[in-house]
Amino acid sequence: MKKILVLHGINLNMFGKRDSAQYGTATLQEIDDQMVTLGNQLGYEVECFQTNCEGEMAERIHRAHQEGVAAVVINAGAWTHYSYGISDALAILKAPIVEVHMSNVHAREQFRHHSVFSHVVKGQICGFGVTSYRLGMLAADALLKG
Repeated sequence: MKKILVLHGINLNMFGKRDSAQYGTATLQEIDDQMVTLGNQLGYEVECFQTNCEGEMAERIHRAHQEGVAAVVINAGAWTHYSYGISDALAILKAPIVEVHMSNVHAREQFRHHSVFSHVVKGQICGFGVTSYRLGMLAADALLKG
């Protein structure tokens, strides 16, 4: 069974506890459960990983390359806007990458309008809350099925 890796970055373990106007009330565990369920329905094994340590994120992406994951869905949080290290790690992957955000990053502070991952992701989905993640999984599935 092909594997899709769902990556959550810095501060995203606080979903359900932080600004509900931007991020809704779903917890990270609830999001992970939804991603696993949807991925399984689509015929994939799904692994979810969250860290607040940039180096741990880069190392998990390196392992994804070694494991040959089929696709990656990533919400890197604030790292999206400045982490060239994570961007470089993502560029190593041969698998399609879909960037997701719960909030509409383009309607927020100016610094959030730019993604340093743009050149390595197939696309970005933002502004739909938890549905952004589900749409990311569906996009990954569509990319894999061509």
